[in-house]
Amino acid sequence: MSKNHTILFPTFFFVGLNLLLLSFSRLALGMWQFERVEAVQGWLPLLIQGIRIDIVILCWLFGIPALLSVLLWWKNTGKSVWEMALRLWLTVFSTFLAFMELATPAFIATYDFRPNRLFIEYLLYPQEVFTMLVKGHFLATGLSVVLTVIIAAIYWRLSGWAVRNIHMPKWQWRPVLAIFVIAVTIMGARSSFEHRGINPAKVAFSSDNLVNALVLNSGYSVLYAVNQLKNEDISSQVYGSMPVEEMLSIVKANRPQVDYISEQYPTLSKNQASYLGKPKNIVIILEESFGAQFVGTLGGKNLTPEFDRLATRGWLFENLYATGTRSVRGIEAVVAGFTPTPARSTVKLAKSQNHFFSIAELLKQQGYATSFIYGGEKHFDDMASFFYGNGFEKIIDQEDYDNPQFKGTWGVSDEDLFNKANETFSALHQQGKPFFSLVFTSSNHDPFEFPEGKIELVEQPKATVNNAIKYADYALGHFFKLAQQSHYWQDTIFLVIADHDARVHGSSLIPIQHFHIPALLIGEGIEPYRDHRLVSQIDMPTTLLSLAGISGDYPMIGYDLTKKDHDPNRAFMQFDQTQAMMKGNDVVLLQPKTDIQGYEYDIKTHQLTPKNLPESLKKEALAHALLGSYLYKEQKFQMKK
Repeated sequence: MSKNHTILFPTFFFVGLNLLLLSFSRLALGMWQFERVEAVQGWLPLLIQGIRIDIVILCWLFGIPALLSVLLWWKNTGKSVWEMALRLWLTVFSTFLAFMELATPAFIATYDFRPNRLFIEYLLYPQEVFTMLVKGHFLATGLSVVLTVIIAAIYWRLSGWAVRNIHMPKWQWRPVLAIFVIAVTIMGARSSFEHRGINPAKVAFSSDNLVNALVLNSGYSVLYAVNQLKNEDISSQVYGSMPVEEMLSIVKANRPQVDYISEQYPTLSKNQASYLGKPKNIVIILEESFGAQFVGTLGGKNLTPEFDRLATRGWLFENLYATGTRSVRGIEAVVAGFTPTPARSTVKLAKSQNHFFSIAELLKQQGYATSFIYGGEKHFDDMASFFYGNGFEKIIDQEDYDNPQFKGTWGVSDEDLFNKANETFSALHQQGKPFFSLVFTSSNHDPFEFPEGKIELVEQPKATVNNAIKYADYALGHFFKLAQQSHYWQDTIFLVIADHDARVHGSSLIPIQHFHIPALLIGEGIEPYRDHRLVSQIDMPTTLLSLAGISGDYPMIGYDLTKKDHDPNRAFMQFDQTQAMMKGNDVVLLQPKTDIQGYEYDIKTHQLTPKNLPESLKKEALAHALLGSYLYKEQKFQMKK
């Protein structure tokens, strides 16, 4: 007699079977890439986090049939309709997972990555792809097809066995089982009790893209890419259109004395640093929500005595504007010099997770040790994937702090962060290796948590933005006291800059005053200077490289502000679906499916007044609004290979 099975047995059996096979595939791929896994000491996270990702995809694929089994299964004189549907479901999706793993070795051999969005894009060109596979990978393709057919047949037979002799629960128990299935599916699919579910960045742990990709399974990798694709191409359409040649011509015409060197990468240019001495270390301190409205030396609320003191010793930009309202937009601007788009920041988009230009990649190629130092979790906003994939060799996040003096919602305090940064820079200096680091603060973030007794509170209660700003400023001063006493000080250029203002809001079409942020270049040999030019966040990385003595070829379109005759007199700002180009007091606004509008901005009242602007200015704004989307979509924002 055959043993009776519970109503959930077929689904659970296939979940277990797929979990076993996916783990075996990952282990085999890891053994194939043994040296690379060993180099980053990756076996434990590879296997453990891999199982976690496998559970996620299996919950997404098989949670629904488990629930429907509880609700729809019945027995009659013939076969259950759901019984046949369930067999098809289990077979099709299990075969899909198996096929993706079979396709993985050839894909890795070609692209050094698991199947991802590129795999999907190739499906749009079946004739070309089929020809390529037959001619270039005939054996692998043929073997994969044969094995897939065999596996599908095996799965079909197994599904038939699994659905036999199902024991039907009483109807009063089915709601209880349904609630159980829903709860298990949601928990497994999110794989986290935090407010954000799992994503590839959350399991990225090394500077090797392939090893990070091996943690995933290829089915998950492809389906995640499908989910991301829907947001990536929006920005090329919402403001209007312009021929690519005209767009590039306008953008290039607005940059003086630039030597463009590539047809393949249209904004790639040759750049000679102004400083010709020994190249300097570079540290970017990205201050969370540190808007000009709080900075005393910029006419703000006098909450930043430490920054104000430092400003008297460095090169202060008085008229600089952020490109957006999110940290990832600020990262995109100061690390890559990338123009804003209506789409999500490239830090979060699929095509920019590797082979996307960053100054870390440029500096890494010139022998620099590159790092990202953060007090929170590196996977937040997909930062780990973006940084590991684009030149950052090391990431320090909250798991790397031993006994921090304070830990809040967003991670350790800014003082802990800066102590770790100083410790890291001192060690690198002792090794005699030049370094670049992005240090990202987080204490000045809602719910505004910071250590007791560090500052005299501005107001009550303690947890306010004004108090948090004052603490962030205190911690910044603490760092520079450490840095000025260090051996690395004399060889290092520091950029202190906000990612964006705090709580950007306003009734205006775009609240320009809330894009105004401070930026300060400071270090040994930098003369005190207050710069009145109207500039953008995207001008900072180009200027920083030139000031540090780094010449090179890169695709950034920002100005080198060390050349005092260069006056951008423009800034770009993205506010939800609205983008602005401010040029002098003129503001061009672009909104979805709306004619381009012109305004005049009153810096004192912060009011925008309608104004007729030249068509040439409107075209300039549109060209820059379309540029980022074009470069991203066509993967043209990178260094020459």
